[in-house]
Amino acid sequence: MAKYSRSARKDVKSAVRRRKKGTLKSGKGGKGGTVKSRKQAIAIGLSEAREKGKKVPKRKSARKRS
Repeated sequence: MAKYSRSARKDVKSAVRRRKKGTLKSGKGGKGGTVKSRKQAIAIGLSEAREKGKKVPKRKSARKRS
């Protein structure tokens, strides 16, 4: 069973391409700076896929301190 749908993978791929091109922005409405990190580009792509309702696993919640 696939973890991510094919269309979700396309969203991630396009986000990584936009980072390489220099047009991927971070933050709400792209008001932040240009994304430099590959990991951040992947996270943005997954987030966009989630917003569109595509098959993507839920975000991992932050670990609680004990």
